[in-house]
Amino acid sequence: MQKRMGEAVARVARKVNDTVENKTDSLDLANCKLMTFPVGIYKAMRSVTEGIHHISLANNELKSITSRFVTTFNQLRELNLAGNYLHRLPEEVTSLLHLRAINLSRNRFQRFPEPLAAITTLETINLEENEITEVPSEKLATMASLRSLNLRANPVGPEVRLLVQPLVPFDLLLSPEESVHKA
Repeated sequence: MQKRMGEAVARVARKVNDTVENKTDSLDLANCKLMTFPVGIYKAMRSVTEGIHHISLANNELKSITSRFVTTFNQLRELNLAGNYLHRLPEEVTSLLHLRAINLSRNRFQRFPEPLAAITTLETINLEENEITEVPSEKLATMASLRSLNLRANPVGPEVRLLVQPLVPFDLLLSPEESVHKA
């Protein structure tokens, strides 16, 4: 067990070092068994956080994302948090003024994360395979940049489908495989 934990820590450290040394715009910490975002990464990446535009924390064991994470990586354009145990986002996510795509599929959201509706640059939201029953369609209709909202495999009721269809100017993906589109 300790050997595997040591290997996981070493893998995270290697990926962080690669990003810092090569000054890439991406940090890929997918499949690292992370239960929280390691605090040491903030210090290790201090010199390059402004240049990080893509982060993947997919397929970990995260239960939350902190406001510090959001404010540190405030230049993000893409954030992949698929396959975790998230059920809410911090309000500070609204400060991600450059975010274009967020993947929150296969998490534990029971309602649409409303802070996302305040991010005017968002083009793609993936919430597939959550437990969402209600959608703030009026707020979503005001999202001028939104092109695609994936709500497949969520227990969204028929009244939500009827409410959303006439309002949304983007592709709405729902189960069963039906795509509602308005030009």
